[in-house]
Amino acid sequence: MTEPRTIVITGASSGIGLAAAEQFAARGDRVVLVGRDERRLAVAVDRVRAAGHETEPGHFQADFERLADIRALANHLLSTYPAIDVLANNAGMVAMSHRRTVDGHEATIQANHLGPFLLSKLLRERLRGGRIVNTSVRPARNARLDPDRLDRDEQRYQGIAAYQGSKAANVLFAMEAAQRWPDILSLSLHPGVVRTDIGRDTALRFVFRYAPFLISPEKSARRMVRLATAPADELANGALYGPDSPIRPDPRLFNADNAARLWATSEAVLAAPAA
Repeated sequence: MTEPRTIVITGASSGIGLAAAEQFAARGDRVVLVGRDERRLAVAVDRVRAAGHETEPGHFQADFERLADIRALANHLLSTYPAIDVLANNAGMVAMSHRRTVDGHEATIQANHLGPFLLSKLLRERLRGGRIVNTSVRPARNARLDPDRLDRDEQRYQGIAAYQGSKAANVLFAMEAAQRWPDILSLSLHPGVVRTDIGRDTALRFVFRYAPFLISPEKSARRMVRLATAPADELANGALYGPDSPIRPDPRLFNADNAARLWATSEAVLAAPAA
């Protein structure tokens, strides 16, 4: 009997992450759900258990605005699972006003980029031969990201611009990971404009819940499952994918030089003492 694959999904207590966890479980995969809220995570685990029928899901509570939580999560995964076949870096948020985490970083860039970057690096050896799928977005034409300076100034802070920049960082991370870690298939996913809870603590919550152009989390999750399961030779390592094919983002921002600079900056930021 074939051993089930191990799929780790962050941001799995609702939205795309939960829908994908249910779909992976229905395929017979061993799913590990990571979420910030204990109550919501418990409900999600029950749903994934029902979808999987035979394979008991794992779970871990972690807040990506706390780097200590991410290190604890990595230690748990490394001590529990001898192989990790897919890491879905799906956790995401948007802070509409500037605030810093306990680690001293602007909250959006830490939760959406620095946290997933750290987790991926800590799990790197366990992911050999596997895949990393980053939930990003189709980069906006006006997306701005300085690869040498990730924490935005409070005086000029704009929540949507910070979110766009953090999602651009996801794409650049996958591009550079493909070069540095060729034994891992690293991809980014544009999930579409999805009906989720990502803006639940902001004025955007009504847009993400009720706008008529939104697609369902289940439909978006199928895109994630495809990138996690399609034959590797059908996918381009380091690419950003839309519904069916790669998206070619603006090379003025999305190029090899910026990807390498972002990686170096991220390592330096994470190695520095908390501000």
